[in-house]
Amino acid sequence: MTKAVALTQIINDNQVLHVSQGRELLASKAVSVSDVYRPGLELTGYFDFYPRRRVQLLGRTEISYAARLEPDMRNRVFARMCTPDTPCFLVARNLPIPKELVAAAETQGIPILHSGESTTYLSAMLTQYLREHLAVRESIHGVLVEINGMGILLRGQSGVGKSETALALIQRGHRLIADDRVDVYQQDHETVVGEAPQILKHLMEIRGIGIIDIMNLFGAGAVKDATPIQLVINLVNWDPKANYDRLGFNENTMEIANVAVPQITVPVKVGRNLEIIIEVAAMNFRAKKMGYDASQRFDDNLTQLIADNSQGKA
Repeated sequence: MTKAVALTQIINDNQVLHVSQGRELLASKAVSVSDVYRPGLELTGYFDFYPRRRVQLLGRTEISYAARLEPDMRNRVFARMCTPDTPCFLVARNLPIPKELVAAAETQGIPILHSGESTTYLSAMLTQYLREHLAVRESIHGVLVEINGMGILLRGQSGVGKSETALALIQRGHRLIADDRVDVYQQDHETVVGEAPQILKHLMEIRGIGIIDIMNLFGAGAVKDATPIQLVINLVNWDPKANYDRLGFNENTMEIANVAVPQITVPVKVGRNLEIIIEVAAMNFRAKKMGYDASQRFDDNLTQLIADNSQGKA
């Protein structure tokens, strides 16, 4: 089944949109395509590739060009734009709506919206909104927290201590996004966003205590609805025979919703302060993103030391 967003929801979520005509039709209309279309070629009579399922956005260019057409031509093009699949028309900058469009939309039962915002703003805003709401979502096991503005996904086997570590991070001033199950979707080619399922929103399970409400216990500043996932930290039980990365040269990734997200592994052992280690891991990752790599600096220092010793022996 094709995913769609109800037109009433789009209007309620975006206060810059207002109904000019067809309020009684809103309940029966939905948008299933994230792209917004500006019907320029169609005003000239070219309809071979008309994307009729998109929101049809008319700005200053389209309205001024339509005003220059002969009345019969305006009637014909607006009548062809109004199809049973067309969700709505949106007129930007509160521009006057052509009477021919009003008549054609009324005949075909298509709502007309208007806004005082610019065409560029409306196109970008609606496209981003529709992409988020129409994106295919999948669920993964883990705990998602935000540390200093960075989305960190804690992964690991059940009982390794993900929720307890997240709780300690919340006590240190960080924020919970989702516990146990994280719904993820691709925002763009390089960004994957995680959020909590509605039933688990702001809730956390702590073994021995049960379900706790983080927002109720720690306040609104301790929770957030969604965040881009920038780093995955895989928590594993300490194995003395395992070979863990000690210098930070290994760069691994985990694919989430078709996006490769950097991943590191942190061994869990009695006496290790996991919340501080994870805080530092997030800070170190941010430093790398900004161009400072401590492991590379160590390598440079080692290379320089070897060079200096070689010159001394010579």
